[in-house]
Amino acid sequence: MRKIFNVFGLLLLISIFYYLILPSPKFPDVPPGSIQSNEPADTESIYRRAYYTNLTRPEIMDYYDLAFRGLIQYRLNLPPEDAYSVIRDQTKSSFLELIVHPLRESLYINAFVPTKPTEQININGVHYLNKVTIRYLPSHPISRLTVLALSGLLLFWLKKEYSHV
Repeated sequence: MRKIFNVFGLLLLISIFYYLILPSPKFPDVPPGSIQSNEPADTESIYRRAYYTNLTRPEIMDYYDLAFRGLIQYRLNLPPEDAYSVIRDQTKSSFLELIVHPLRESLYINAFVPTKPTEQININGVHYLNKVTIRYLPSHPISRLTVLALSGLLLFWLKKEYSHV
């Protein structure tokens, strides 16, 4: 039984190692039919971009699901109030979603859909339905593997400690 457990643990460790060394997806391109914002707040970080678009929420999320595809991925729907702390302070938000690759990188998608006449988005004479702000949180493979190694050492130590009980 102990050999089966050890073989299973080794296979699990190799699988997680392979998953963690896979290359990170690049920052997603501009959504179709959208233009990139050149406002100072949208260009101050290389990991944050904003776009003006006429896409609907399902179209936006479908695009980013495909553009940020990973081996393991899930989506979280966050309250729009979190955009102040996650994207940037003073960010207007109608919805905020997160695409996560567990133990790896994340992509926040924030969209603002104007509801008041004073908030309407008109750029170069073209009316846009919303402004989408994307924040990419990458992680370095060395950091991922360090966490894996430390977790493996901790599990080995715990197994050794509790095998006497």
